Amino acid sequence: MPGADKSDTSMVYGYGAASTLAKALEMCGDDLTRANLMKQAASMKDFVPDTLLPGVKINTSATDFAPIAQLQMQRFKGERWELFGEIISGDVASE
Repeated sequence: MPGADKSDTSMVYGYGAASTLAKALEMCGDDLTRANLMKQAASMKDFVPDTLLPGVKINTSATDFAPIAQLQMQRFKGERWELFGEIISGDVASE
């Protein structure tokens, strides 16, 4: 979208959501039923869409539908954001 507003975060969210859906559809293979799509969407492992920070991955399971459970701290340095520290996991199961 050449004329899109680059500061509109909903554009980035929409692109990330669409690429995640495309991955789930790819995982379905030839079985494009609702049941299989839901199964595949609930079994993503270490999927990295290009809209997330480096090292942040999407993981889902049959009991955890929240796809992003990691973050990285950043600080504003004059004209741009600077990442610092390690990726922090908010996943209770990983602690």
